[in-house]
Amino acid sequence: MARQNSAERAYDVVLFGATGFVGTLTAEYLAAHVPEGCQWALAGRNPQKLERLRERLAGINPDCAALPLVLADAEDPDALRALAESTRVVATTVGPYIWYGKALVAACAEAGTDYADLTGEPEFVDLMFVRHDARARETGARIVHACGFDSVPHDLGVYFTVQQLPEDVPLRVDGFVRSNAAFSGGTLASALTVMSRGLPALRAAQERRLYEPRPAGRRARAPLGAPRFSRETGVWALPLPTLDPQIVTRSAGALRRYGPDFRYRHYAAVKWLPMAIGGAAAAGGALAVAQLPAARRWLMNRYEPGRGPSAERRARSWFSLRFVGEGGGRRVFTEVSGGDPGYDETAKILAESVLCLAFDELRPTAGQVTPAVAMGDALLDRLRAAGLRFRVADAR
Repeated sequence: MARQNSAERAYDVVLFGATGFVGTLTAEYLAAHVPEGCQWALAGRNPQKLERLRERLAGINPDCAALPLVLADAEDPDALRALAESTRVVATTVGPYIWYGKALVAACAEAGTDYADLTGEPEFVDLMFVRHDARARETGARIVHACGFDSVPHDLGVYFTVQQLPEDVPLRVDGFVRSNAAFSGGTLASALTVMSRGLPALRAAQERRLYEPRPAGRRARAPLGAPRFSRETGVWALPLPTLDPQIVTRSAGALRRYGPDFRYRHYAAVKWLPMAIGGAAAAGGALAVAQLPAARRWLMNRYEPGRGPSAERRARSWFSLRFVGEGGGRRVFTEVSGGDPGYDETAKILAESVLCLAFDELRPTAGQVTPAVAMGDALLDRLRAAGLRFRVADAR
């Protein structure tokens, strides 16, 4: 590993996609929380929108009136290369990533620049591993996907749960997700894109397995599980086939603290059986719609990317992740909770992640790594200080 992202670069952090819905929230958080002396910049393709955002940020922090603006388009490899070479860390909110994210990962891997995004797209993560993990290891770049609600609270929540259990024994963790949040056009576009690309995603996962090493003498797995009533938490549990379990098991495979045999199951938690049945039917309907290009385009056009729930709606939103961990004769219950997961907390998590990568003392890693592997305790401490709650909970 020969890290190329030296302190001689112009910026510590560049936020790409700063004028989008989540990008603006992330920029506002950074404006209020960057440490003194941090050199950061806003990046995007529209100079007028960037200038308006800079004026808005100056109302939060007067120092932002002189914030540098970097022009770059997601489909301009030369501009993205220049962006990556100008900074130590890039944060990007430009998705769906399978369409708009590939060139920036390539640029960061080549330049030795740390990278964080908000993807929840397994196909994108697997393709980026196959194409760029080896080069990122050579240059020292840390490529950290899923640095928002997907998948930091899940990844660090399991990491926190494992720390409450005995070492060097088989461990079992179940996660149960509850939230009342609304979604934006960008989230819908990403979700429909993932649902419509089942076969390409399967091929990407198969290709990754050809290249990815297995942990020697250990195993980490995430079986889908089945719908059930969870007596431990008092909810109906519906299996969630999202990116989160894959991130968790990759952390488990890389960190010996997860024990010799680790298993994680991931569920949506629903209090009432009729709601569980309705949720399953809605998910099936969305999956069917996603297979029809005309219907998919119609839905995407109704909820344009760049728009999302109001501040008032977000203020009423919350999430709770309950974890049940077992191993070595011990059972623990833990909880991660916070406010609006998809936007306010996601912006906070992404901002704290890039500040963590830029300024904290971290274990030496490179290549495509998970949030827990790249940042671990340092990010856990940051998120607690920022208001997310990680706690050992009661049985119910």
